[in-house]
Amino acid sequence: MKNLSQRLVDKSVEAFIMGLEIYNKPTIKYRIEGFSFFICNAWELMLKSEMLNRNLSIYFKDNPDRTLSLENVIKKIYSDDSTRIRLNLERIIELRNISTHYITEDYELKYAPLFQACVLNYINELQRFHGRDITETIAQNFLTISASYEPLTNEQIRLKYPAEIAEKFIQQANAIDVLVSEYNSDKFAIGVKQNLYITKKKAEADFVVSIANQSLSQVTIVKDLKDPSETHKYSYGNIISVVNDRLNKKNIKLNYKSGFNQYVLTLIIDFYSIKTDEKFAYCHKIGKSEHYTYSQQFVDFIIIEIEKDPLNFVESLKKSK
Repeated sequence: MKNLSQRLVDKSVEAFIMGLEIYNKPTIKYRIEGFSFFICNAWELMLKSEMLNRNLSIYFKDNPDRTLSLENVIKKIYSDDSTRIRLNLERIIELRNISTHYITEDYELKYAPLFQACVLNYINELQRFHGRDITETIAQNFLTISASYEPLTNEQIRLKYPAEIAEKFIQQANAIDVLVSEYNSDKFAIGVKQNLYITKKKAEADFVVSIANQSLSQVTIVKDLKDPSETHKYSYGNIISVVNDRLNKKNIKLNYKSGFNQYVLTLIIDFYSIKTDEKFAYCHKIGKSEHYTYSQQFVDFIIIEIEKDPLNFVESLKKSK
């Protein structure tokens, strides 16, 4: 068993290096898809090796000839579903699964912070579980993800792709933005920030801008964001994830055996007529189909309402039906 465990780790490291090599080659068009495939393979092999070390079976009980999927292995190693390493991996898996259906290179910048966190998480867990120092195999400077920093705007995406695909892209990007902000953990995402500061000293400035017409590089102060893709970024599923995370942080226990789930969220939406309030919800219509996304204000509203009476909150909603 020890030999098998070691072989899995060796193969895992090879898959990890292949993923990095593919991603950091700018000439490869499908590097996001390639990286997501190999990094998932690396994690699966490494975690299965850890399961063997714990004397746990890596096979399905009802099908002993088939080994567990990465999704199953993650749940066994990281049983807490709020673990940031697990949440990061679940997002990468989701990307791996959809990348064959949707072109993803236009949103590379959105995924790069998740990829970098995933790389560092792998390095740390490989050391923790197997005492393996990855820098003995690959130089430290090759462990950094290089990404294109010219993402398309939502408007450019809509102009470039059919409406249905464009909205799918925007939803994916918004979901990542929301979770990166809410989880605020370098185990989930490691971003690159560009902070702009206004200074009156031209000698200290990297570039010059103006609000009026005096400068070649003009900017305007925007007070109201009009694009609902920017103001209403939360999908139905993200609302559930984020609310549960906030409740856990605040140590608020909802008196409902299933916790804050789809049923409770639907009760809230119906009781407060959320879909009729533009402040909280926006309806996206593409042809005959439509779907709703929600605002940060709606998330805050849910938390405030639950905090008032967490013991009776769900029951009071049920009685009002």
